[in-house]
Amino acid sequence: MTSSAPEQIEPAPITACTISRDVQNFDLLIEDMETELGESWGDLSFQDAAAFLKQPDASELEFVAIAVDEQDEDIMPAIGDLIRKSKDAGIKVILIAEDVSPIALHQLLRLGADNFVPYPLPEGALHEAIENLRQPEPVVNAPALPEGTTVPELAAGGFGSGSHNGAVIPVHGIAGGVGSTTLAVNLAWELATISKEDPPKVCILDLDLQFGSVSTFLDMPRRETVYELLADIASMDSDSFRQALQVYDDKLHVLTAPADILPLDLMGGEDVQKLIETAKAHFDFVIIDMPTTLVQWTESVLGMADIYFAVMELDMRSAQNTLRLIRALKGEDLPYEKLRFVLNRAPKFTDLSGKSRVKRMAENLDIDIELQMPEGGKAIVQACDHGLPLAATSAKTPLRKEIQKLAQSMFEHAHVSDLAAAE
Repeated sequence: MTSSAPEQIEPAPITACTISRDVQNFDLLIEDMETELGESWGDLSFQDAAAFLKQPDASELEFVAIAVDEQDEDIMPAIGDLIRKSKDAGIKVILIAEDVSPIALHQLLRLGADNFVPYPLPEGALHEAIENLRQPEPVVNAPALPEGTTVPELAAGGFGSGSHNGAVIPVHGIAGGVGSTTLAVNLAWELATISKEDPPKVCILDLDLQFGSVSTFLDMPRRETVYELLADIASMDSDSFRQALQVYDDKLHVLTAPADILPLDLMGGEDVQKLIETAKAHFDFVIIDMPTTLVQWTESVLGMADIYFAVMELDMRSAQNTLRLIRALKGEDLPYEKLRFVLNRAPKFTDLSGKSRVKRMAENLDIDIELQMPEGGKAIVQACDHGLPLAATSAKTPLRKEIQKLAQSMFEHAHVSDLAAAE
């Protein structure tokens, strides 16, 4: 005789949890968790999670998704403690944030969150974050190389092997709209394409975290990975740096500005130093598009720079800002002698009155204006609107030719330096 009692179906084991003040505020997260895990997930409040993570059962979780919004900023230390306890228990952490200030988000990411997803959740973002967590850790077990053997180049669009010692060339606009980004982008492109046989490896870093427009000049998207990199540079390695870069036309590596406006003090001096050191190790030339504002880490960039281009115009605001910049650098005993002044929209050769004004300006400021770039005119606007370098849209313009000459001289100088070092 068989029993007619219904079979007891054991509930699916819980493999993940959401942790939030109220998960009902994150309805898209609920839908995506159900899509990814079915019934194999649970929900905890911040208070319940603090107690649960102390229990042995917590180590059986694959990951937790900690969801926060602007109302949680007052309890960020407690949320940070949940991240630490999760990591101590061997649990992966996905951080989901809505309208949280960049500073608060930066603090949470530094505590060890494995992935960050903005809310409202983009299509497929949670799935991608979970898949990334499930990727096995890379195992490095390479045999020792014979003495004198060099490490092969990484096959990632010319990404260097890490044995380079690239030249660092920041470009800083003395005033807004003087053309510093135009110079930085086109100089980087001319260097990257200067030799067909053995082109140097070049990258451009857009460190204007608020209004950087290198991505616009090269028609590139601003990816979330840039913010993730900049928010936690302390844990950055070569792989994460490479993943944050984009490659323009298989020749130029680009670190765009973040998608959102961020505080310029998001990074400290040590963070910027590590970022530039990593770039130097993989590229022959590191072009940096600087913000117009002087910030705490400007000193770090200036100290690491081989040449620091200061771009100006023939007007009173540029003259006054140049005077104030030099005074500030001298007052802090910083290496102001690295500055190389570039006059953009310089007078034409036949404009004797303009040439005289340039001479008087240099004398009054007690500087040498070593480079004079001609007016780019409509060619600049068209190149920017199309997201192309001048070489692709207006190759014969005087401005492009001057930038090409500058790139050629820098390339030859670097080549001679490399030969001298080899000897």
